[in-house]
Amino acid sequence: MNDNKYQPSAPVPIPQPIRSDGAGGVDRGPRDVLRDMQNPDMLVPPKTDNGLLPNLRFSFSDTHMQLNHGGWSREITVRELPIATTLAGVNMYLKPGGVRELHWHQQAEWSYMLLGRARITAVDQNGRNFIADVGPGDLWYFPPGIPHSIQGLEEGCEFLLVFDDGAFSDLNTLSLSDWFAHTPKEVLSANFGVPESEFDGIPKEQVYIYQSTVPGSVSSTAIQSPNGAVPLPFAHRLLAQPSMMMPGGSVRIVDSSVFPISKTIAAALVEIEPGGMRELHWHPNNDEWQYYLTGQGRMTVFGGEGNARTYDVRAGDVGYVPFAFGHYVQNTGTESLWFLEMFKSDRFEDVSLSQWMALTPHALVESNLNVSPALISKLNKVKQPVVKHPGYTYQNSHD
Repeated sequence: MNDNKYQPSAPVPIPQPIRSDGAGGVDRGPRDVLRDMQNPDMLVPPKTDNGLLPNLRFSFSDTHMQLNHGGWSREITVRELPIATTLAGVNMYLKPGGVRELHWHQQAEWSYMLLGRARITAVDQNGRNFIADVGPGDLWYFPPGIPHSIQGLEEGCEFLLVFDDGAFSDLNTLSLSDWFAHTPKEVLSANFGVPESEFDGIPKEQVYIYQSTVPGSVSSTAIQSPNGAVPLPFAHRLLAQPSMMMPGGSVRIVDSSVFPISKTIAAALVEIEPGGMRELHWHPNNDEWQYYLTGQGRMTVFGGEGNARTYDVRAGDVGYVPFAFGHYVQNTGTESLWFLEMFKSDRFEDVSLSQWMALTPHALVESNLNVSPALISKLNKVKQPVVKHPGYTYQNSHD
């Protein structure tokens, strides 16, 4: 028998909105202490934060769950994050055999597989079909109007869906069951050439997600089309791409140059090691929609005219940066921070602050910022999306 007496752990200090210089004061009113602990840079913002910027972060944990037999879904659209007008996101889980029913959208659908494996199918406007199994780190892209389906395999699956319209809702799509339910049976009979009684068991409304059995292998279930397969695959193995390695992390870029069918959504998968940061930069082609996969960090967004605001981010959060606004993402934790940067565009583009300054006449930069050649000597003429400088890494300070 263990005679050691229970030793309670030391109490965790309750954070207060007070800077080290004394600014602020104790919050004794109603509050969510756990949330304040998750958001230190919002509770005590850096002194450099200023002005008025809208909310640029929302967590999937704060969204409504749509529960179905066969899986669940939740979404972040302009209804949850009003600034995010270019893209909307859906987080979905399918049980083994669970089916996101046959459907299509007015918007393009881009997806990143998070966990497990899924079977996807599609048929294009020329009767060319596609079927594939996808796993963690794989992508798919279905152009607008292309009918498709998703089904969980033996271990089930979870994935992120991104649509090229911030007002999109996955609960308001064009579904096979919904169309059948709202078409007269005599019309269905005339269209397919079978008795009306064949349609006595069709669903009375959209089924959306439903439970079925795990399908057999691709080879045993695939249908051969007389028109052949689609010319551009709808799936892409992102993790099979070589990554750009650099001190502090890695980056994989996926756009239409490597995934040709993806005409309206470009992305980067970014890894930031502890002590590293996604360098100060901006994007010259569109707003940025982010999804955080692991870890925790902070992002400050600069909007010009003295406007800047810092947001704490963690796994399951969506971040948003308006077109051309300057920003960085810094790892504030003890594990690697992984996240996706996504854009409504056929290409990925960014402008590096360090590279811009390095390739500008040095005297001009020195006079503009009133800095010494010591800074100029550290600038990178070659873009380095993730940086880590020993001795100059993150410290939890708000001075």
